[in-house]
Amino acid sequence: MLPWRAAIVRHVRWSSPVTQGLLLCTLTFGVILPLGCHRLMYSYYFIKFMHLDSMSEQALKDSYTTGQDALHFWQDMTSTKASALTPTSAPNFPELLVTVVTAKRREGQEYHYLLQVMQRLLSLLGDCGRRPCAEVLVCDVETGPLLNEDTTLLEKQFLVVRRSAGEQSKRGRLNTFEREKQDYVYCLRKGWEMRNPKNVVVLEDDALPRPDFFSVIHDLLSRSFARNTLYVKLYHPERLQRYWNPEPYRILEWVGLGLVGASALFLMFTTCPCLLLSFSIPHFLFFIFYVMVTVELVGRHYLLEMRRLSPQLYAVSPATECCTPAMLYPGNASVRVADYLDQVSCSKGNAKDTVLYKIARSTPGERAHSVEPNLISHIGAYSSVRTNPARPKLLP
Repeated sequence: MLPWRAAIVRHVRWSSPVTQGLLLCTLTFGVILPLGCHRLMYSYYFIKFMHLDSMSEQALKDSYTTGQDALHFWQDMTSTKASALTPTSAPNFPELLVTVVTAKRREGQEYHYLLQVMQRLLSLLGDCGRRPCAEVLVCDVETGPLLNEDTTLLEKQFLVVRRSAGEQSKRGRLNTFEREKQDYVYCLRKGWEMRNPKNVVVLEDDALPRPDFFSVIHDLLSRSFARNTLYVKLYHPERLQRYWNPEPYRILEWVGLGLVGASALFLMFTTCPCLLLSFSIPHFLFFIFYVMVTVELVGRHYLLEMRRLSPQLYAVSPATECCTPAMLYPGNASVRVADYLDQVSCSKGNAKDTVLYKIARSTPGERAHSVEPNLISHIGAYSSVRTNPARPKLLP
């Protein structure tokens, strides 16, 4: 037999590690993962043309139903004049102030995002016991001639602040991004002036808090990094959470996961009598590569979800650039952020999230962080400040 044929025969035998490795990869990446992950939106195996339209429509229907339920809830609360938490019952110097920034939507009003968010916050506050977890402030930045009806339903339950007519007239004509930034700064300053809180969370009106929102916030504030950070981002788009990303810390996490996973797999395979596998550097490197590819293809987002088991498992890392629907400002950081933003004009390509990211990176002594997994769900399919498609779709 020719030498090259002998080499091929030797490697294609079942007992050959090469054959076993090829079979493992074929079954994993060609059969098991495609069958198991084709409906997972943040997986590489997600089949858009089969599932995206139906999932998007279902998400819109679910959001509409939840929005209508929230509308009826707040209408009933208003009619019965029920009040579980009023501005006067909250402390003047709260440990945590949650400011919800809202504006009237020209499209998608029937989804009532603000009312969904406020119903969730009211529920979470009710779970805090006798001592409130936080005080909540609704900051209505609507400048149009029509009233933001949703905020009027909340006035008997929460403190609602609005710009005066004089304040609105002073602003003049602004581009969308600068107006959005000025509204944000206004709400930061207003919350601080009215309540002088120890810590501030700012939510946009389509940022729905997760059930463990307050427990994780208080755990974050108890960690040492919180005393030296400008802000902590509480949300990053799921589609941007992959390992194959320019964020350096994710590469380190990815390699570390590969090492741990490879060690576990190697121990498992070496104890299996049907697999003649002995330890070697090539074998170990193969398993590292195998684990890293597997978790990336399945989706880092789903791995992060396991951290919800406990507030202490939430990971804190250097801040990413996009986006700002939910932000934590420890101490007086909200005042510093307002001052920083006042010094910069925003425009297309230089929105407030980009500006904040640049400030944190370029200002001596300032740091910024992100928490993973997300502490809010971004439910807003229709934007209040940007052009909307006729029928929004989910973003995989």
